[in-house]
Amino acid sequence: MASLIIKNATIVNEGKQEIKDVYIKDGRIDKIGTALLAPGHVREINAEGLHLLPGAIDDQVHFREPGLTHKATIGTEAMAAVAGGVTSFMEMPNTNPPALSQKALEDKYDIAAHTSVANYSFFMGVANDNADEVLRTNDKKRDVCGVKIFMGSSTGNMLVDNYVTLNRLFSESELLIATHCEDERVIKANKEKYPDADDVSFHPLIRDVEACFESSFSAVQLAKQHNTRLHILHISTAKELQLFTNMFPLADKRITSEVCVHHLHFTADDYAQYGNLIKCNPAIKAAENKAALWEALLDDRLDIIATDHAPHTWEEKQLPYAQAPSGVPLVQHSLLLMLQYAKEGKISIEKVVEKMCHAPAICFQLAERGYIREGYWADMVLVDMNDTTTVQKNNILYKCGWSPFEGHTFPAAVKYTMVNGQVVYEDGKVNETVRGQRLSFDR
Repeated sequence: MASLIIKNATIVNEGKQEIKDVYIKDGRIDKIGTALLAPGHVREINAEGLHLLPGAIDDQVHFREPGLTHKATIGTEAMAAVAGGVTSFMEMPNTNPPALSQKALEDKYDIAAHTSVANYSFFMGVANDNADEVLRTNDKKRDVCGVKIFMGSSTGNMLVDNYVTLNRLFSESELLIATHCEDERVIKANKEKYPDADDVSFHPLIRDVEACFESSFSAVQLAKQHNTRLHILHISTAKELQLFTNMFPLADKRITSEVCVHHLHFTADDYAQYGNLIKCNPAIKAAENKAALWEALLDDRLDIIATDHAPHTWEEKQLPYAQAPSGVPLVQHSLLLMLQYAKEGKISIEKVVEKMCHAPAICFQLAERGYIREGYWADMVLVDMNDTTTVQKNNILYKCGWSPFEGHTFPAAVKYTMVNGQVVYEDGKVNETVRGQRLSFDR
């Protein structure tokens, strides 16, 4: 790994901003200081006027490989991630085949080792009948991010509604359990209530507030009963927020939560413009939920900002509402969107870094990442808060080739992304020869 020195960057890290230099050696941050001198033949990046952030860590993405590679691959979506300043990702098990066995799980790690320009980890998947196999992951708790349970059906046939299975996993898993919470019985009843639903505007009525709350409440009750380390993904309703607290530091919480960028940005009013393009599970809901999510994010009841990046082809999204799949491609533009909100005064840039970089590292006990600290892996992104980025077909790196932000101009730009000290993105181009690392965890 080549050495690198970044000069005069405005470092945003651990709640403050400082103009300093960063010297990177052997993939790690060797020294942070002022007027640093590096040995000869070391590449220097003049970062005057640029902000240096830790690389974003996205704890929920769907990169579709294996089996669904007409939508995306680990390689293509990892390139989109680094172009957006995301240096590490944790990917979900609902592929084809799903990651329901240790072999299937390790097969995904093997694909990533050969194709991913970003750092990676993969969740072990749960079905109603594979509890023994899931619990074998306890032996890998230092190198697998967690166990994923769909407590409500979503993309893929992985609904877990067997109480015996749920009770066993909540009581015996030594890994963090991440849940997709939507109650299938509520959803089914709502479908019967709206039998003629033929438009995406019905989506938040079918997958409604009660469906989310009932499932999240059940997960929290199980976690409290067994003292499980529970992380509830993509919170989308105001009602669910009563389940979470800001009374403890994140590292001390046993029950944590995530909010996704699309639930912070869109409301049900946007279905008229975007249609199925913003159809996702949980659904984007009425505006009062978005307002409540922002309040909870800023007061730390919501812990992490992520994407639930879930690409589908343009043709699939043009199908009638009932047939169109749920999911939105977001990982290339999540950091830019939050930086836009920072420039608008909705959130501070320090808080963006806390929720997209520090908090995922704390929540998952990620080893030596998520911060700009001496000795840590050099996963970082240089952004220009005085430049702009217009999303166009020719700069969308998702394999699906589209984005709900197409035509939108963000008031910031990612200039450089570094993964393990290697410049993987600069001048609008990805260095496809770089390979990320398997994430490890201090458990």
